[in-house]
Amino acid sequence: MSRSRNRPRVVLVGAMGAGKSTVARLLAAEWGTTVRDTDADVEAGAGRSISDIFVDDGEQHFRSLERAAVVEALRSHEGVLALGGGSVLDADVRELLREHRVVFLSVGLSDAVKRVGLGSARPLLLGNVRAQIKALLEQRLPVYQAVASATVVTDGKKPDVVAREVRVAVEAAELAESTDSAGAGDRT
Repeated sequence: MSRSRNRPRVVLVGAMGAGKSTVARLLAAEWGTTVRDTDADVEAGAGRSISDIFVDDGEQHFRSLERAAVVEALRSHEGVLALGGGSVLDADVRELLREHRVVFLSVGLSDAVKRVGLGSARPLLLGNVRAQIKALLEQRLPVYQAVASATVVTDGKKPDVVAREVRVAVEAAELAESTDSAGAGDRT
């Protein structure tokens, strides 16, 4: 997959608590590029928090706003892009991701719960937070794996270590692509 203009260098996907936003900021700083988070885009566009959107308008309305934010970011952002955890549930988003370098930040239940917190105000975690996170991880894991070109396990790792592993994977893929492209020109 060659990276053309107006495409993210890498798209990070994963469940809540995987560290997508934090790792995206670290990668962008290392590469000297910009960072974009579609959850932040949704909140900025709506002028209110995701929790408020869920409560006032429902999950379906939020998913519509999220889909629009992801489509726009995939089309126009050239830096590091972090997607909201549930955005990959949309079939159109999954199809669009086929044209991008996607890294799945994998997080296990224990680390996700520690990072999100049992007193979380996230709209999908009402009730038993641990049980809700477990259900979301189980439901979404096959989807994350299907859209990813690489996976980095985040359990027990500090964000800078995860960012370094993502950077190594992305730069290795870019090098392989440039080598393949250079070699393709020599064939007759």
